[in-house]
Amino acid sequence: MVVRLRLQRFGRTHSPFYRMVVANSKAPRDGKHIEILGTYNPIANLGGMKEIRLKEDRLKYWLSVGAQPSDRMAWILGKFGLLPKPPTKFSPNKSSVKRDLKNAAKAAKK
Repeated sequence: MVVRLRLQRFGRTHSPFYRMVVANSKAPRDGKHIEILGTYNPIANLGGMKEIRLKEDRLKYWLSVGAQPSDRMAWILGKFGLLPKPPTKFSPNKSSVKRDLKNAAKAAKK
């Protein structure tokens, strides 16, 4: 059984709230889980802070027995120093190419 650390979505439309859970990789996103490890509220409060609560001892345990974090969980755990920060994905600036083509097309019409 492959065990994953992942986010389980709660909240209303456009107001997400997540639980950090340990779950079987075959289980649905909002389905059965093994243990709750914390919460994550991506909506910033009036002070501009996003709320994250972790059970660090349990997170360290599950990582030590081989649980694999999802991409977003790896990013969150990297922020708190529980995992090395995942490498940033290179994404070239595609909009500049389109902008250059549009400018070239305008210049050709003149």
